[in-house]
Amino acid sequence: MKLNLKNPIVFFDLETTGINIVSDRIVEISYLKVYPNGKEESDTMLVNPIVPIPKSSTAIHGIKDEDVKDKPTFSEIAKTILKAIEGCDLAGYNSNKFDVPLLAEEFLRVGIDIDLKKRKFIDVQVIFHKKEQRTLSAAYKFYCKKDLTNAHSAQADTLATYEILKAQLDRYDDLENDIEKLSLYSSHNNNVDFVGRIIADEKGVERFNFGKYKGRPVEEVFEKDPAYYGWMMNNDFPLYTKKVLTKIKLKGAFGNNKGVKK
Repeated sequence: MKLNLKNPIVFFDLETTGINIVSDRIVEISYLKVYPNGKEESDTMLVNPIVPIPKSSTAIHGIKDEDVKDKPTFSEIAKTILKAIEGCDLAGYNSNKFDVPLLAEEFLRVGIDIDLKKRKFIDVQVIFHKKEQRTLSAAYKFYCKKDLTNAHSAQADTLATYEILKAQLDRYDDLENDIEKLSLYSSHNNNVDFVGRIIADEKGVERFNFGKYKGRPVEEVFEKDPAYYGWMMNNDFPLYTKKVLTKIKLKGAFGNNKGVKK
């Protein structure tokens, strides 16, 4: 089934030094850009993470330090990636929990403040798990009747993800071919940041989704326990989460100053 698109959509996959959003880095990025008229563009790039690649990670994706030592850093390709995804919705496999947050983190590390929250996100893994509860290789076999060769190669995983989404639309009559609705179906929570530390309730109020203040409004917590903001800003939370926290804190500060005469 051909995707019903209003905007271009970029399917992408990252291979990394590990699975920590805060400390790990991209070593390979592959993307497939699909336009509303069906035109497709793709590219795959190895990236020098500037840190050693653990052997445990190499064992998964096969990328070694010597493979990336002469490759560009993310800082050097950031504008190219930014241009490729400009005005596009994003899709991937486990992308809402990992690839999108890590990509946003990499952009912030090099000083590019991109507002990805304006995009629609489709996570093929979420659709798969809601429907069948399997892995990417199993999903490819189940939906596309093919074996996934070169699994954990960013390019192979990206192409497989694209094919799986189209096959899912063919298979499930109740899965509507609409990017906005697919994005909603792919969501676990109404996350305000990418990793789900902060979520919005049905009224749009930002609330903590972890720790001792789980379920409490962020503004209320910062008003009653101002030190909690400092604790989060000085600990290993993603840069994007800290950016969201600062925005909420500033919003609360200006809101509390309404009506004050100068």
